[in-house]
Amino acid sequence: MEILASRMLLRPADYQRSLRFYRDELGLAIAREYSGGTVFYAGQSLIELADHGEPNAGGTLWLQVRDLYAVQRELADRGVPITREARQEPWGLHEMHLTDPDGVTLIFVQVPDTHPLRRDSRG
Repeated sequence: MEILASRMLLRPADYQRSLRFYRDELGLAIAREYSGGTVFYAGQSLIELADHGEPNAGGTLWLQVRDLYAVQRELADRGVPITREARQEPWGLHEMHLTDPDGVTLIFVQVPDTHPLRRDSRG
């Protein structure tokens, strides 16, 4: 399988406290902000603080793929348990969830051509 991009997704218990920590204390540059969170540059990767969903101290690995539904079939054919089947989310992304042996959530994501993540924001 080909991974196009990845990021660490954190769902903190106190979003504002974590936002201040990553933005103000660590001084990480903001890659983008959206109504439910903030994404920071972290070298060759990204760290996303999400102000939605249940807090998860272990974090979540976000993996972007070209064709989510093909990846789902490939993993199912290998007998990999899928925690949540692929579907389009209200925010426009297509997502499928798996859980690794240690309980870390892996979210496989397909970004549709019309999604804001595909648009050039330089205007």
